[in-house]
Amino acid sequence: MNLILFDCHKTRTQLLPFTFTRTVADIRIGILTIREKWEKQLNQKSFSLTEEYLQEKFPVYKGDAPAVYINGSVLPDKDLLEEVTKLRPLEALTANGILIAFSLQMSHLNFENFEAITKGLSTKNYEGKFLSIQHVWDIFKLNGEALKADFDLLTAGRKSQKLSDSNKLIGSAQNLFIEPGAKVEASVLNTETGVVYIGKDAEIMENCAVRGPFALGEHATLKMSAKIYGATTVGPHCKVGGELNNVIMFGYSNKAHDGFIGNAVIGEWCNLGADTNNSNLKNNYSSVDVFSYSQGKVVDTGLTFCGLMMGDHSKTAINVMFNTGTVVGVSSNVFGADFPPKFIPSFSWGGTKWLRTFSLEKSIDVAEKMMERRGLKLEEVDRKILATVFEREAKYRRD
Repeated sequence: MNLILFDCHKTRTQLLPFTFTRTVADIRIGILTIREKWEKQLNQKSFSLTEEYLQEKFPVYKGDAPAVYINGSVLPDKDLLEEVTKLRPLEALTANGILIAFSLQMSHLNFENFEAITKGLSTKNYEGKFLSIQHVWDIFKLNGEALKADFDLLTAGRKSQKLSDSNKLIGSAQNLFIEPGAKVEASVLNTETGVVYIGKDAEIMENCAVRGPFALGEHATLKMSAKIYGATTVGPHCKVGGELNNVIMFGYSNKAHDGFIGNAVIGEWCNLGADTNNSNLKNNYSSVDVFSYSQGKVVDTGLTFCGLMMGDHSKTAINVMFNTGTVVGVSSNVFGADFPPKFIPSFSWGGTKWLRTFSLEKSIDVAEKMMERRGLKLEEVDRKILATVFEREAKYRRD
């Protein structure tokens, strides 16, 4: 059985700006990305079915053998896995209007035609509960449940490294797992509120305070005196200081200094300057509105707490203040002494007084320099993706 994780048109658009530069399945929620969850559960590598401009980076399946296609927005669990693996050819699994999975033998399926083709399949209704990210705020809203599921998956039958005596553990040691090479010294970890997972070669510096559920990805760092409230995920190779509350940082991003970020999602290769803060609660306690790419206007999240959504490669200067429900696109540079707009299009430069276009050439130069600092290279395929996003977002920019 070949495994293909597909993007559906509606969900892809609702999950922008994060899906500008990745498939839905490559969004991190919990400890792992959705792709990593399915691959680990099914013990096999996957292919992708997504928009054409992303397909070179996320290869499509081109064979004629039977394949199971799984919605990249759906998170696996034991019961769902059982139903998906039982699908017969030309059969689909649906629930609550969501196409969860289908089985098909077809080499010419593509992002433009697959939804029409699947309408002719025999359908089974899935009665069980499952997690699915349909909006950007679902990523932080569902992070606690996803984190616990990943913790159980990754630690089953394994033994944690010993926690150094310089630390204080509050709660059960069974809810703490430290991978080989990780360092934790002179900090307080509270597992009464949720599990705590410390990835391979990660480091928690002295005097940090962590309340689960929390995951620190491999080679990631909590800097001294960081304050972390669950449910928070700091992805691989991130560096974090200050205060986080229910935040997901996908990977390779930095918030190295003081400042508060809450109920937020931060993409890859972002850098938040010293004392960058976001509001996550309105003064009148009403629900938070955010800009929706799918509707081209602000929509009501229905959430009392909602902070910042920031796409890949975006940056802030020192002392930047984001209002509740702010959306920042890809490769933007935000600065200024007052609140910037609540929607900042991709490739924008400025903030409080004005926004200008951040040229593609200059933004790629910044991306290259940041990646070089981590010993990595901006590949040609990534340049093409950024160029496509630059053109697509031009309609939102003012100059």
